[in-house]
Amino acid sequence: MWSSLNEWLWQDRFWLPPNNSWADLEDRDGLVYAHPQDLLAALPLALVLVAMRFTFERLIGLPLSRWLGVRHQSRRPVEPNATLEKHFLMEGWRPDKPRMAVLATQCGLTLRQTQRWFRKRRNQDRPCLTKKFCEASWRFLFYLCSFIGGLSVLYHESWLWRPAMCWDNYPNQPLKPALYCWYLLELSFYISLLMTLPFDIRRKDFKEQVAHHLVTIILITFSYSANLLRIGSLVLLLHDSADYLLEACKMFNYTHQRRVCNSLFLIFSLVFFYTRLVIFPTQILYTTYYESIANSGPFFGYYFFNSLLVILQLLHVFWSCLILRMIHSFIKKGQMEKDIRSDVEESASSEGEELPQLKNGAAQGPPAVPTDGPRSRAAGRLANGHMLAS
Repeated sequence: MWSSLNEWLWQDRFWLPPNNSWADLEDRDGLVYAHPQDLLAALPLALVLVAMRFTFERLIGLPLSRWLGVRHQSRRPVEPNATLEKHFLMEGWRPDKPRMAVLATQCGLTLRQTQRWFRKRRNQDRPCLTKKFCEASWRFLFYLCSFIGGLSVLYHESWLWRPAMCWDNYPNQPLKPALYCWYLLELSFYISLLMTLPFDIRRKDFKEQVAHHLVTIILITFSYSANLLRIGSLVLLLHDSADYLLEACKMFNYTHQRRVCNSLFLIFSLVFFYTRLVIFPTQILYTTYYESIANSGPFFGYYFFNSLLVILQLLHVFWSCLILRMIHSFIKKGQMEKDIRSDVEESASSEGEELPQLKNGAAQGPPAVPTDGPRSRAAGRLANGHMLAS
């Protein structure tokens, strides 16, 4: 059964243009071609990258964050409450108001006290800034090295400057060792990201991140197996060109170096919009949709590959909308306060807790802080140093 399934899966008409077969891509006369089984090396390499990441974060990222002054708000442990804890773990960490009232009655607490308990309990599980900094520094290091490495591999290749040449004599295009190593490293990295995603900081675009990693892994695997290495390498390089700027922006945001962070954010936005919304659709999608079948008819791989690229482009549009929202906030407030995808610390106002009302209708909050003196300076440092960080 397995042999029949394997024979059906690797039919020539699925992977290669008409009038081409796997026999044409066998190594001969000193020429080496891409073979699907070569990618099996990505699995152990992904495990190596996971080990390297945790070692890097512990030995380099964490000390670096402390040296750069990354600080996170200290959190007091929530008061133990078996009933509320059971609901938090088993039924949900954000109950609606009617359920909150029932829980308050069961525990002998007021509605406001119950709301405050759930808010503190959620904040207790949220990651600190040092963890965010370590994750961003690891991704920054890889993306930067990958971009430089990919640029050095492709700089002298004709198809880097003229994407239409990706289809010259396709699929009979020999594999170069440097391109194979870079391709294998990229695939291993995205597999490692998918493996560690459940343990990473959960963001609002978690589902989109999973979809992106899956589409990228499938794209890399399929493009290598179908010998679409040239166009696949352009897609990888295009993405790496902006990703390291985003991670650098996050790192400076966590260190509260606002001017550098804001400058990098604007540069990243320009690079992202140009590469993902201009070059990708006009160069990559155009050449794969039109020029790829100029000398041959369409086949299953043609439709499959283009479908994955379209999904990738839709994700580009989604993230572009998030970036535009951040730019709007940047223009309105004069600084980039946070990554809107982040799981940020909640305050009483963000939770919508009911506050006791004064006679004049104003909500009674904490006592006012004097405009001068050590308490006001400490409060200013707290607001500028912790509450605005993502």
